[in-house]
Amino acid sequence: MEIFENIHDIADHAKGCVIAIGNFDGVHLGHQALIKQAKAIAKKQNKPLGVLTFEPHPRRLFQPDQAPGRITPKSQKAKQLERAGVEFLFSLPFDWPFASQSADEFIQNVLIIGLEASHVIVGFNFCFGQLRKGSADTIKDAGIPVEVISPINGNDDEVISSSRVRQFLRAGQIDKANEILGWDWEIQGEIFRGDRRGHELGYPTANILLKDTVHPAYGIYACLVQIEGEDKWLSAATNIGIRPMFEVAEGQVEAHILDFPDRDIYDKTLRVKPIKRLRGEAKFNSLDDLIVQMKKDCALTREILK
Repeated sequence: MEIFENIHDIADHAKGCVIAIGNFDGVHLGHQALIKQAKAIAKKQNKPLGVLTFEPHPRRLFQPDQAPGRITPKSQKAKQLERAGVEFLFSLPFDWPFASQSADEFIQNVLIIGLEASHVIVGFNFCFGQLRKGSADTIKDAGIPVEVISPINGNDDEVISSSRVRQFLRAGQIDKANEILGWDWEIQGEIFRGDRRGHELGYPTANILLKDTVHPAYGIYACLVQIEGEDKWLSAATNIGIRPMFEVAEGQVEAHILDFPDRDIYDKTLRVKPIKRLRGEAKFNSLDDLIVQMKKDCALTREILK
């Protein structure tokens, strides 16, 4: 998959695509259905398949003080889109000048001049342009063929959406989030050197920051983790949150990798797949009580992941 991040630098061979437009945060089953339909149209027309999306997430521009909510950070979103069969990813900067374009300006500058879009596929609730005045009909009126994809329902008969994924993650219901994602949600980050509290207690951890990623319900999770450059997934009893006994200012992930040899893995990327939430975060009366609980958490993690 080729990625373009400037509308003025689109290669000629990437123009004329069938274009699916959206934020695609999560690339959940609804998004996958939209891309599948776009792929079918592209194949029928003998055209390449492209996705038009925006970075950062528009919510970061319009509601900067809102709680972090990214299901898939930029690199992870690209990975999931490539897995879905996208050939060209047009990931355009979403800033105030871009957001201030009228619907007609967006169509002219981006879809016609920039991408030379041959066909556009959007979701049922798609709107765009300043004050969100543009719709699928606006694009159609400009002479570009458009197809609108109906909402997709999950097994519980509710419409699949990124909002519902976030809702389940924030409730610690990882299995339900994964069910409507269609893939196992994960957190990624660079391992940094912490205050080594875990090491002092006999439970060293690999630590990464949550940053803009949606914060799942804080607590202890049985997780699978993978270290950059290594193929094997390892079991880890993992604290996600602010660690009440030794409170930190920013939500983070602290993975105690079971049966892991003492070696330097700082500055490597760690992938963390939460499997099941064991309990919420807690503040204990003493370090001894904390150590007893950590031992229980590790035993339960082994049982769940064995």
